[in-house]
Amino acid sequence: MEQFLVFLQKSPFNMLLFGLALASGGMLLWPLLVRPFRRANEVGTFEAVQLINRRDALVLDVRDTGEFAAGHIASARHIPEAQLAERVRELEKHKSRPIIVICRAGARAPAVSGMLRKRGFAEAFALRGGIAAWQQAGMPLEKS
Repeated sequence: MEQFLVFLQKSPFNMLLFGLALASGGMLLWPLLVRPFRRANEVGTFEAVQLINRRDALVLDVRDTGEFAAGHIASARHIPEAQLAERVRELEKHKSRPIIVICRAGARAPAVSGMLRKRGFAEAFALRGGIAAWQQAGMPLEKS
């Protein structure tokens, strides 16, 4: 161990390489370390398709109107995130169905699905990766 420390102190380049090795190793391990703490209320595209086909899940798109018009999942209900608090009553009749909340990249949907669960929607899920993940999986979109 002492020889290793002497080796690192000989040149700043050695210290830099060691730091880069530690940082890259940490980045490789990060997904494994965070997985147990990931929210269970997120679903991937495959699970979302299963919920839509097998359990008639409601797809709730919380993106802005322009983003929604550019392309959305077929039969998705559009309620922009800014209007959701006033329009949540529109979803009351769907409490017994699973709800998949979709945003652009998966950043806003977990907060919205959490808010829906607090209001009594037991099966509210966020699409992991948002509409970008949906497109990357090769799933179809329709334009309005």
